[in-house]
Amino acid sequence: LLGRFPFAEFGLDVSDLVELLTHSPDRASALLHALLEVGRQYALQEEHFLRAALRSYQELHENYFQELEDAAAEFAHHYSLEAIPVRYTTLEQLIRQKFSYQLDDTRLINDPALSTYRSVFVNGSKPRLFINAALYPHQVKFLLAREMGYQYLGLKERSNTSSPDHVDSFQQVFNDFKASYFAGALLMPQPRLLADLQTFFQFPTWNRWLLLEMLPRYDVTPEMLLYRFSELIPQFFGVRLHFLRVHDVNGEYRLIKQLNMSRVLLPGGLAVDEHFCRRWLVVRLLRELAAGAGLDGPVVGAQISEFLESHERFLCFGFARPLVLSPNVASSVIAGFRLDSNLKQAIQFADDPAIPRLIINETCERCPLTADQCSLRGAQSRVLAASKRRMERRMALDQLVAQFGRQ
Repeated sequence: LLGRFPFAEFGLDVSDLVELLTHSPDRASALLHALLEVGRQYALQEEHFLRAALRSYQELHENYFQELEDAAAEFAHHYSLEAIPVRYTTLEQLIRQKFSYQLDDTRLINDPALSTYRSVFVNGSKPRLFINAALYPHQVKFLLAREMGYQYLGLKERSNTSSPDHVDSFQQVFNDFKASYFAGALLMPQPRLLADLQTFFQFPTWNRWLLLEMLPRYDVTPEMLLYRFSELIPQFFGVRLHFLRVHDVNGEYRLIKQLNMSRVLLPGGLAVDEHFCRRWLVVRLLRELAAGAGLDGPVVGAQISEFLESHERFLCFGFARPLVLSPNVASSVIAGFRLDSNLKQAIQFADDPAIPRLIINETCERCPLTADQCSLRGAQSRVLAASKRRMERRMALDQLVAQFGRQ
């Protein structure tokens, strides 16, 4: 893990780490042993650390990379892809003729063992891309754009399946990120999307239709659109955000992806099977979808969330929809912003009184709200109760010591 960790991307040299470890080898050994034990205890794998490193790198740069923006713009200009939306047939023809790809959309869907993959890449004199025919055309467009990103950017070390089965190195994770960033920038060009965001943000009240209209305009999924927001909004509107993607798997909510540039207090304990606060917008949208909303498209909504103890407020908006390759799984994505004076200048509807306001917390296991105060609780507050018992024991011990320590 230490040999593969991308220290250079964080301005460090591996020799700095070696010096740190060799300066006090006994303590360093104990520290590394403790980290390994924590990893084993919570079933953490190398890829978890490498993906966490990538996420930290993205947050360090506010998820904006000018060189990838420029590469996508140059590619679009060179191959006449500047019209919006980019046509599926144009991308298909381009990847076949200019990049010599062979495309196959029958193999995956007809093989039960492979039917959950979105795509599989097999390298050769003529690269072959197997595409799952169950995907929507706009999802396939993203796969084609990403493949051309790998080729145009000269990225050799990469994942060959979508979603990846395993991670071999940070370079693989980093290259996958670069190709996906390229694809998003190609399908949603910076100048056009910035203009649409400006119109959306200048509207005086929350308007769900302005957000929904962007999906067919660029012919993308809600996940693609909001993730592209995370790349442009901090850079050009001066407000940081957080991006969350949560899946509902038979009533169990799982955090799948996150970027936390707004420094919102994300729920701790999710890795040990605690329950997401049911009042978060990302969960509320999934509950609305499960209740029958979204028959004519994705569920869309907004919310102003206030943390129970810190009273920090966040404006959030996002979507929920079922996943095409996993009918029993629903996906929800949101973008969230710390509600302050800067946000009100950037987003005119930030304090719209029509937007629902809810008190939220971390996880149900850590929440002090009673059943009368919250009817959505998914579990008892056992972590909070255990913390209170420890505090009571500590106070009783301090009193005992204070009483008899003077004698």
